[in-house]
Amino acid sequence: MDPNDPNEPNFDLSKILQAAQQMQTQMSAVNEKLCAMTVEADTGGGMVTVKANCCNEILSVTIDPMAVDPRDIDMLQDLIVAAVNRALTKARERAQQEMQGQMLNLSNLIPGQGGQP
Repeated sequence: MDPNDPNEPNFDLSKILQAAQQMQTQMSAVNEKLCAMTVEADTGGGMVTVKANCCNEILSVTIDPMAVDPRDIDMLQDLIVAAVNRALTKARERAQQEMQGQMLNLSNLIPGQGGQP
């Protein structure tokens, strides 16, 4: 096995472990960044607004008093469910975009995969 031969895999365990540790550190940073990113979605022309972060946590629900009709609680419940689902969908999409960019950066840490040998 010739370590200078570019056709032979290089199984330097210390480099692989170091890359794994760097990837873990970067993924923790990405997760923190995602949890700090927020999205909003509304339904009923803004009658119900939901704010969520990109860790899929609902941060707030705002209900316009005009949406509260004691005779039509079902409509209000539907508006809330729809707003929550829209906010979570936006959060997932934004997180996915962020993760795609980060995966390109992480691939550079894997020996033989990116910019490093």
